[in-house]
Amino acid sequence: MMTAELRAGLCVALTLILAGCATTGPATPGDPLERMNRGTYRFNDAIDRAVVKPVATGYRNGVPRVVRKGIGNLLSHLAFPTTIVNDMLQLKLKDAAIDIGRFALNSTLGIGGLLDPASHFGIPRNDEDFGQTLGRWGVPAGPYIVLPLLGPSTLRDAPSILVDAETDLRLQLDLDTEEKVALGALSVVDARAGLLAIDPSIRAAYDPYAFVRNAWLQRREFKVRDGEVPDDPPPEEFEDPEIPEDPEDQPPPDAVAESSPETSLIPASATSPAGMLR
Repeated sequence: MMTAELRAGLCVALTLILAGCATTGPATPGDPLERMNRGTYRFNDAIDRAVVKPVATGYRNGVPRVVRKGIGNLLSHLAFPTTIVNDMLQLKLKDAAIDIGRFALNSTLGIGGLLDPASHFGIPRNDEDFGQTLGRWGVPAGPYIVLPLLGPSTLRDAPSILVDAETDLRLQLDLDTEEKVALGALSVVDARAGLLAIDPSIRAAYDPYAFVRNAWLQRREFKVRDGEVPDDPPPEEFEDPEIPEDPEDQPPPDAVAESSPETSLIPASATSPAGMLR
């Protein structure tokens, strides 16, 4: 279960976000909280530049790639039950069976998730969360919001963080407080290290905030619809580009992550360990 302190902190953050609805002025359509969002964005970016990015850079440069790969596999494996639960909630029973098999294989032959034999055997990896589940059943995304430390979200997806936390083994393991903090910090650093390669693309944007917002919303829509996007938008707007497996690899010029380093702690995957929640 989540700690009372963590629940309280998230509730406060969400309350502040929603309270901004009454205080922000005219903004971009689809982003009625833009003025407040930009302030939160700058706050997140300042923390990223001062703390998270330097630590992630040292982690990438100082830890051998094979070790980082094993850590990434383990963290992703611990978060994977969230996908399985949401497969079932969306009635994707075939995907649920595949993902259960993947989890079982990596738990055994993969030495508890340190290795990823499931991918070696060609077993696909699905990516679901409760926000996508709500979207599948017709709940609209609502306004775009930037959460302190957690980064991009929407009115629909932000509260879903709390639901997904209940199935994330990184939060549910019976560990001491110090061990949970260490695991959470490792999750954030590992995720941020995986985003270092796209920093130049974000920094080069005329308006990084708008770039991140538009990229995140497009990718989120792509994931909620399982790639079945409307005919109106051009297909390239909903491409689902990938983050390089290793930060030293060069991404394509138009690489778009689920979020961006500008939002500080949000990794590209749906099991992003920002604050061990998303």
